[in-house]
Amino acid sequence: MIKLALALIKRLIIGVATDKNKRSKFLTLLESIVVGILLLLFAPLAVFMSMGEIEPPSVDVQFDKAAFLSQLTPEQQADISAVEADGRAIADAMAARGLQEQTIKAQLIYMSYFDGNRITDFAGYADHFTQNDEQLIYSLNSDYSLDIDYDEFRRTYTLVMNSTINEYMFTDRYTKNSADLAAWCRNAVASGWGFDDYCIGERTGENNLRCTSNIGLITGYLRYNADSSSFTDDFISLYYTEQGSIDTIPDIQGVGVFNGTDFGVYIGGGEVVFSSAIGGCVEQQALEYGNWKSWCTFDAVNYPQEVWDRVNELHSEEENEGE
Repeated sequence: MIKLALALIKRLIIGVATDKNKRSKFLTLLESIVVGILLLLFAPLAVFMSMGEIEPPSVDVQFDKAAFLSQLTPEQQADISAVEADGRAIADAMAARGLQEQTIKAQLIYMSYFDGNRITDFAGYADHFTQNDEQLIYSLNSDYSLDIDYDEFRRTYTLVMNSTINEYMFTDRYTKNSADLAAWCRNAVASGWGFDDYCIGERTGENNLRCTSNIGLITGYLRYNADSSSFTDDFISLYYTEQGSIDTIPDIQGVGVFNGTDFGVYIGGGEVVFSSAIGGCVEQQALEYGNWKSWCTFDAVNYPQEVWDRVNELHSEEENEGE
């Protein structure tokens, strides 16, 4: 059953990825029933099988996990329990290695491609996710004798991630901090967010994809409530302070960059994420390739002491030059 569910879902995801007429309805349906990795896998199967066709209904779908499980045989329920246990083991292994942001990726790959090849060394599995995606797929194929198609994986993963907001990316769900702002921006890139002047991360438009404006990429994080998985209705203005020229930027994730008009967020490793009206999406690029003039801090974001030490250092240098 697990293999059948996964095969059907992958066909649906890949199919609607290039069909605009089906995409909007399917994503609306998927959003309402993706609650954890099990619901991602089994709810669509239950819905589509009950309809007898692949055309989502026009009414909201509520997935009742208990009712669904009650219709399964003991063996099928045991399969689902095993999947749940493996999903938790993967989450724990990823957290132990500081790779929480990639938890859904690790769960999705395992549950999509390891059917009949259940593993027990989840620590070793988690170690593969320190690489970029191309290296990751190559090493998984090599080490586990799999045949994962990279392009298929990217289409599936991007669409799945776009249907929800990654709950595993936050290091502190209750404090608006620079590390989580950087994680928020990395997630927007990985999830294929588009550009829209009036959005902060909501799903909109004919494709029903998540979009954000340039400033909205930052204020969306500030307005997002991780507990309720929703954006607050409070309007938030983006207040910032330019701290120095771009060549003085500290290597701290979550500091802002500014070109006089648009903002970006430095995510470490010499990389910046920003929402681009020209590109029509959230983009990631090397800091050196952008036309960034200065770096800044955002007033509503908590930064580590290293940032303020850098600010004080720059102020001292300016004072010494003025003497």
